[in-house]
Amino acid sequence: MPEVRLVGPNGEQVGIVPIAKALELARESDLDLVEVAPTARPPVAKLMDYGKFKYESAMKAREARKNQAHTIIKEIKLRPKIDPHDYETKKGHVVRFLKAGDKVKVTIMFRGREQSRPELGFRLLNRLAEDVQELGFVESRPKQDGRNMIMVIGPHKKKAEAKAEAKAERDSRAQQESDAGTA
Repeated sequence: MPEVRLVGPNGEQVGIVPIAKALELARESDLDLVEVAPTARPPVAKLMDYGKFKYESAMKAREARKNQAHTIIKEIKLRPKIDPHDYETKKGHVVRFLKAGDKVKVTIMFRGREQSRPELGFRLLNRLAEDVQELGFVESRPKQDGRNMIMVIGPHKKKAEAKAEAKAERDSRAQQESDAGTA
């Protein structure tokens, strides 16, 4: 006669009982008999409200998805003959993206005769990587892709950490402003 190790509705061990007796206990307590460990010897079954269990597990999964940080890849495009001021502006964008916890894809577009001088783009990408190395690391080295050269820089901080840090900074700033307003 097949048997199961039965667990009660509050997690208490009932013991090893025949399946018919387990089903009878479930009917008496107006609960469902759910097999929780089919590979165990004997299999483990639990008395529970299955609809409530499904609902709670769905809510937990939804909550986990809500707290999950999405990785976003931002893209910055440069040219090999970039003006120093324009370079600083683009570097500022890269710094902002990395501080926010996003990856940055840096693309250098070559036109005309510039394609015969890929080392200019390579030097520019290496310079940018060195300038932002305290915020991010080179995830994929510069590589030529037709008329473009591409490099990906990943942040040292994860997206969730960056969000928490930015929120703490906003809160402290708001606190300082409210303190200044009352003084």
